[in-house]
Amino acid sequence: MTKTGTDHCIDATDETGTDGMSAKLIEERQFVKFAARRMGKVLTLLDYVSQCDDPTKAMTRPLLGDLFSQARQVEEFLDSCGAGKSCRWCTIRSLTATLKAFCDISYELIHVRHRIASYRLLTANEDFITATEQAIAFTIATVADVAREMVEQAKSLNLPIPVPSGDLAESYAEDSLDGQLAHDCGVRHVKTVAETVTMLATEFLNLASESEAVRAASRATPEDYHHCLTDSLREERLRRLEFQFHNLQSQYDTHVSGTEAERQDDDLPVLRGHASVVFHLLRCATVFAHFYERHVNRERCHAQSQKPSLVQPDALLSVLMNYAITFIDQYIGCAVDLCQEMLQRYAEVVEVEVAIPKYRGFHVRPSTLVSKLVLHYGSKVDMRLEDQVYDAGSSLDLFRANEKINAQKRRWLALEIVRLGLVPDNENGQDTVAVVRSVVLALAAKGKLMLYEQPLELPDRLCPTEGTLLEKVTSETGRLLAMGKIDIGTDITAQFRGDRRVLADIQLLAKHGYGEDNFGNNIALPERLTYLRR
Repeated sequence: MTKTGTDHCIDATDETGTDGMSAKLIEERQFVKFAARRMGKVLTLLDYVSQCDDPTKAMTRPLLGDLFSQARQVEEFLDSCGAGKSCRWCTIRSLTATLKAFCDISYELIHVRHRIASYRLLTANEDFITATEQAIAFTIATVADVAREMVEQAKSLNLPIPVPSGDLAESYAEDSLDGQLAHDCGVRHVKTVAETVTMLATEFLNLASESEAVRAASRATPEDYHHCLTDSLREERLRRLEFQFHNLQSQYDTHVSGTEAERQDDDLPVLRGHASVVFHLLRCATVFAHFYERHVNRERCHAQSQKPSLVQPDALLSVLMNYAITFIDQYIGCAVDLCQEMLQRYAEVVEVEVAIPKYRGFHVRPSTLVSKLVLHYGSKVDMRLEDQVYDAGSSLDLFRANEKINAQKRRWLALEIVRLGLVPDNENGQDTVAVVRSVVLALAAKGKLMLYEQPLELPDRLCPTEGTLLEKVTSETGRLLAMGKIDIGTDITAQFRGDRRVLADIQLLAKHGYGEDNFGNNIALPERLTYLRR
């Protein structure tokens, strides 16, 4: 075999694998020689880290960045040669994955530490600065442990440790300058500050709804941590949220950074800071979850199990839950309040007329969806029905509107029974129950009402016992309406008054039947309203 610059250029022989396929086995001596060349730089850096008296001071972002890059390249090389399935090499492959993960997280955390002041974070319930230092101490200690173990493994595998060509402490020093360069770029113009604020605030509120399951995990007890990692904190969920918050940060930098709007509204940089810190915490949480799922919460090879794991599950879960997830929850919560205040400040109050739910009125589902929609924006919205005003942010208050809705339905029902002449003029000998049934069925046949019970069950005796036959029939059909056995499709409308953006969503909700069909069954909502189903 000839050597090239690729990962597959090592002398090999053929052998039949366990799956019956012909596999090429790499000759150990040649592999060691090749691995020494590919792993030389990372081993030099790891040897330096393993000899540091205080790794927390030595582990700068330039060093972590190089370690992460080298670990990623070594991991790809080892994977291409099947090191993860080799008892002799799987340990160093596993250590490389640990190195890559904890260098990545450490870099993120140190970045957050340097940027905390610029984020202009609102007050959280916990000391974020102290918690960040503790998290960094944990991840850096893990990197240092991995460094010592990898150096030891390299020696046992006959891999040489190259001597550095210069002073690594000086090469990787991270000096900082006091102050910033002059901000003398021209100010960009935007259409209006209100449009910019509402776009970002609304997007953040939508992401806050997307994050409800992750935020709820912050209240889990230690006994439930493992369950959270297999449910609400799965890697794919965290990665998706990480991507979405990164997009929001990018939207800000594209549409707001350096604009008049940013200078005119001091809350905009605060919102950007919260989106950024949540993004970085989600990034850390994603890597933690990935590492837990892939490397901690799985059975190790016999060669690896001879030594205790460098990363204890309880310690990793504690940092993930008590730091990353806890502060994701707290800073999203702070920013939700901020966004709602911003939207109220820029509210454009209008009034729209919207059809009420055609059947059953504002019963549980429609009233809950409307109130949840209003509360999502934190805006004040009123609903007027005839001469009565209701708080659209209160499902109970909307439910109270059914009194007027049902009163209108009963009046319409009585008038329709008379108009269609459905009750016989001759009352003598008439079976009231039979007349009620025939009236209801006749109205249903004409499409005037909806039957929710088929066949319609009626008691042998009806109330009231006094009055004319027409009064008895009208009263009984009204009682069937109140009991929910029948309903009348009406075109009653109500007036909603509040912020234009909130009312636009209410109109969209009404257009889609308030989330239900004529029989009260759940139906899909448009994508813009999916936050109502969470």
